[in-house]
Amino acid sequence: MTQVVPFGGEMMHLHPWGALYREKNAQLLVSDLHLGKISHFRKHGAAVPLQATGRNFNRLDGLIQEFRPQSIVFLGDLFHSHMNREWDFFVAWAKTCRAKLLLVEGNHDILGHQPFEKIGVQVHSSLISEPFIYSHHPLKTFEGYNICGHIHPAVRLSGTGRQSLRVPCFHFRNRQLILPAFGAFTGSHVMNIQAGDAVYALAEDSIIPVAPLAARESQPGL
Repeated sequence: MTQVVPFGGEMMHLHPWGALYREKNAQLLVSDLHLGKISHFRKHGAAVPLQATGRNFNRLDGLIQEFRPQSIVFLGDLFHSHMNREWDFFVAWAKTCRAKLLLVEGNHDILGHQPFEKIGVQVHSSLISEPFIYSHHPLKTFEGYNICGHIHPAVRLSGTGRQSLRVPCFHFRNRQLILPAFGAFTGSHVMNIQAGDAVYALAEDSIIPVAPLAARESQPGL
């Protein structure tokens, strides 16, 4: 199911559910779960299926079973709103998770540090794990390599005639990797693909190389 690509001198596993597994230090990275968003919209009358909430936790459990990570890093926007029933679901899940849990704060993480730290989740504004710096927003200037989220990157795939399909993607540019949104009901932003970018689209249970990373391996810094 995964696509293994080199980045920052390490091997990275891209998973079609939108997660990244860093093989060297047994670390799982996911971004933009936006837990609480579904319950928030349902509370205000939006017809959002409640099953989407269970999907997030089922997939987290599936990734843990597949990779057995020592730690899980949430790259921001873990919890979208004020506390609601999805917070209780997350607390119950966190108590059963054996991996170390870390959160890099995003713009929607409005609960503050205390609720997370009370259940054992370490909270950071950014996090350095050499040669990488983890952030929520894509950094404009940085040393080493930046792994981030926030954008909810997507790519438009064209078929025969005028058919096209927007799908989430992993987006590489220079020394920066932007992860797709992991959460259900999150939306996406179609990226402006430039020469030299590497793009891997998420399609069902597979990864589709749109702009192969191998074409950039000779460039400085990769």
